[in-house]
Formats: sequence, structure tokens, C-alpha cells
Amino acid sequence: MSRTIYRLTRIAALGASVFALSAQAQDIKIGYTADQSASGVAELGIAGRWGFEAAIEDINKAGGILGRKVVGVIRDDQGTPPKAIQTVQELIDSEKVSGIVGPANSGNALAWLHIPQQKKVPVVVPIGTATEITTRYAKEPQNYLYRISMVDREQVALLGAYAVKASKDKKIAILADSTGYGQGGIKDATDILALHGVKPVAVEKYGPKDTDMTSQLNKIKAAGADTVIIYGIADGAAQVLRSMEKINYMPITLGTWGNLSSLLPKMAGTKLAEHLIMAASTTEDTSDKTKSLGKRVRVNFPTLTTFPCSAQAYDSVMLLAAAMKQAGSTDGEKVAAALENLSKTEGVIKTYDKPFSKTNHEGLSVSDFYLARWKGSEVVRFEDDVYKSLQPADLKK
Repeated sequence: MSRTIYRLTRIAALGASVFALSAQAQDIKIGYTADQSASGVAELGIAGRWGFEAAIEDINKAGGILGRKVVGVIRDDQGTPPKAIQTVQELIDSEKVSGIVGPANSGNALAWLHIPQQKKVPVVVPIGTATEITTRYAKEPQNYLYRISMVDREQVALLGAYAVKASKDKKIAILADSTGYGQGGIKDATDILALHGVKPVAVEKYGPKDTDMTSQLNKIKAAGADTVIIYGIADGAAQVLRSMEKINYMPITLGTWGNLSSLLPKMAGTKLAEHLIMAASTTEDTSDKTKSLGKRVRVNFPTLTTFPCSAQAYDSVMLLAAAMKQAGSTDGEKVAAALENLSKTEGVIKTYDKPFSKTNHEGLSVSDFYLARWKGSEVVRFEDDVYKSLQPADLKK
């Protein structure tokens, strides 16, 4: 090969490499981080992951964002704060993502919120429910944390409203696990009931690993409670239901959306699982859109039970994409500003019309929630005369 041809070949090769790198650099990266393997919420994180990927697929089919392809970068935080911090640092510093969707565990979110806040990277949380997630930096010039999930207090507003109307003598008890999650639930439930002029007839606790709650339930039964609000996740709630059956005491029983996990029917049995009425943001049978997304997600996750996580993650991505389009940029400050003044955006759960503002970064509220219950191996919407009678004024918070 002559020297001239060699030089031309080298130049062409270098040009092709530069072009490839340039094309790759044009991709817009959005990160997803959640537990998908380790803790009790891994099932929620997996469901969220497939909703996240479905949204990116739809965005790319429609031409991407600003004419650029969207790439999802997925990390498993393994349910621990140290690993969660590492995944977020990697997504921001190494992968250069323009936005993040995640996590599943509220504790993990609270451990790393400072990172995207400092780096000015917008985050939309699709699963974690701790109130502080979106309020910690509310007084900063720009708060970069948003959420499409079921905030704890908003869930309890629905459960409390139902409990007050369902209980014949307003005799309502609270039974919660002894974790920070459960104890926060006791406070929220007590506060919400107080807004209705009701004081719990009993407040009891159980350890997250306890398997027999008959002692606590006997005290609740003795107090005359005909309605019980359980604040804990699926494995604990399953043990509560089994203990209720053991002492032949089956009051109206309400719980949070963590009980959508398949652990509940697996541990309590399908018949007992149906006894628990839960809060949910949506269910697969809500609309044609939810049915379609559920069908798509089940290709990857046949045993899906935590569908709201898929729907909330899907909508989180769609809102981030809409903000980038509206801002005409992937710059974090501009995207955050657009999120706070967002035009109508079609989601699976609903059509979002200015879902966020400068002072409110919660895209869903109690008015968006439903009641649901297990029916065999599926979660379906629940409606009875009590639920149908609820008015906006009943949803006190």
C-alpha cells in the first residue's frame, strides 16, 4: 500500500470513528435505578423497570426527543443506601444521564437526593412514597425532585375517609409495623382520623419479622374495632390476616399499596388476601391504556402484580420527555423549569395538565387514587356503596 493511500485510509477510519462517537453522543440518556433483586420491594422495582423501558420504546417510535434517540440506562441498587448512592453517582458522572427515574425504596432515595440536587439533574420518583423526597429541597431556588407515586399521607387520606364511613360506630384501630415506615403511617393515620373527629380505639405495633399478631388483634377486638388500618408491607400484612383468621376476627381491613406484592396471596392464600382493601393509583383493568401496558409488561414479567409501579414509571418517563421537548433542551435547569409549567401530557394513569408547580412536585394526589383488592392472582379495582358515596370533601389531609 502506498503512503498516500495509507494516509487516506487512516483519515477515513478516523472520520468514521469521530462520526460514530458524535452519533453516540447525540443519544439522550435517561437513567433508571431501583432494587430489582434484594429486598421486599424488588418486585416493585422490576415492574417499574419494564414500564420505564416501554415508555422509552414508545418515545423512540415517535421520533425520540428533539430528533434524538433515547437510551435507557438501568441500574439495580440492591435495596441498600450505599449501593443506591453508587448507582446514582455512576448514572450522573459516568453515563451523563439527562434525567433519572427511581428508586423503589424511600430510604435509598433519601440517601442520595443531594447528588442530583447538586448536579442539577431532574429526578422523577415512580415508587418511593416518603413525603420528604420532594420537600427536602423545596426552599432551594430550584428543587430537582419530582414524583409520580402514592405519597404516604395521600394514601391514608383515602383509607381514612373510607374507614370513617365504613365503620358503624367510628371504632377504628391502627396496626402498623415497628419500622420507620410503619411508625410514620401511625402518625399519618392518627392525624387524618383526627380531621374527621375520630380517635383510634386502639393503636398496636408488630415487628416486621413477627409471624403471630394474635395478641395485638385480641386487644383491638376487645376495644370494639370493626375496622382496622394496617400500615406495613405485604409479608407483615399477610401475617396479620392469618392471625385474624386464627382468632375468628375479620373486621374491615385496609392497607397501603405495598400490599400489591405477590407476597400477600402467596403467604396468606388467595382467599384471605381478598379480605384486604388497598389504595392504588391505577389497576390493569382501569382503561384500554392500562390493559395495553399490562400486556406489554407481562411479556417480560409474566407474574406482574405491582402494575401501578409500571404505570407510574411509564408516566414518569413521559413527563421527563415532554419537559425536554417543551424546554427545547436537555439542560437540567431548563427541564426542571419546564416540568413546573408543563403542557398537557398523555400518560397511562391520566392526562397530566400542569402536574407540577414551583411549590408542589407531586404529580398524583388522593383524588387520583382508587381502592383495589386481590382477586385470585390479580389486583382489580374495588368499589362498593361506601366507596361510591365518598365526596371530595371526605378526602381530608
